[in-house]
Amino acid sequence: MILIISQNNEITTTEVIKWLLKLGKSFIRVHEDEIFDIKINEKRIYIESPRNCFFIDEITSVWYRRGGLKFNRLHYKNEAIHLNMNEYQHWLEDYVIKVLESKKHINKQSNSDINKLIVLEEAQKAGLDIPPYFLADNTNDVILKKTIIKTIGGNPRMEGILKDSSGMMYTTVIKQNENENENFFITFFQEKIEKHFEIRSFYLNGKVWSIAIFSQNDDQTKVDFRKYNDEKPNRKVPYNLPKNIEQKIHQLMQSLDLNSGSLDFIKSDSQYYFLEVNSVGQFLGMSILCNYLLEKEIAEYL
Repeated sequence: MILIISQNNEITTTEVIKWLLKLGKSFIRVHEDEIFDIKINEKRIYIESPRNCFFIDEITSVWYRRGGLKFNRLHYKNEAIHLNMNEYQHWLEDYVIKVLESKKHINKQSNSDINKLIVLEEAQKAGLDIPPYFLADNTNDVILKKTIIKTIGGNPRMEGILKDSSGMMYTTVIKQNENENENFFITFFQEKIEKHFEIRSFYLNGKVWSIAIFSQNDDQTKVDFRKYNDEKPNRKVPYNLPKNIEQKIHQLMQSLDLNSGSLDFIKSDSQYYFLEVNSVGQFLGMSILCNYLLEKEIAEYL
């Protein structure tokens, strides 16, 4: 039995499931709004929600796409007992997740949020070139129009804060300095690299598929191609990274304990600059445009 941990209406998950159905494979899809109870039946652990129920020893492989397993905890009126039992429940939940992650898997819930600073350090150790970067709590050392600002980790959204906006936090070029006498929270600054094009790569268990994105000719997408121009989309074509870059990607992913993920690069002159990796990044568009059938690759691995 294959366990898929995903989100409601996540399209990529649905496309992989179509291949699982075609291959005749049994699966369970868990959504992020499900709350499970941990139970015992004849000394075997199973978890149950209003939608799903399964013994953890029946699971043969796990695909962590997005979301995560969530558990219902018992509450006790006596505060001392509640604190004690709450800790016990935590360790039981931890056991369930670790047992599932010990099986054949694509990514893990426990390390789905990766630290960008650690990733960049590991990328350098793997021999990948990265744009020079620094952390600062002011803009005194920023070279205007040649420095960009990015989030330190993940791809957060400012949900519910901005009206008429997706809330996506995009890469931005610094065009003016802040007041020299005012500091702000420590922020990630990076040298702006003049690019020929961008590359999105998908990694799965040692194999790499890539696509070139010609985003630099459009003012809307030239700094961050995620600012999609729906009226005039960027040109995108299949692309083969040099084998030595693919080998370094494999080394990086192994060091991060990731066996799948989407990676971003910039091609500038003869140099490839690594930007970041997203363990649950999008790859469906690449798969369709380049006829890579990545959904089938994932289904067959599971």
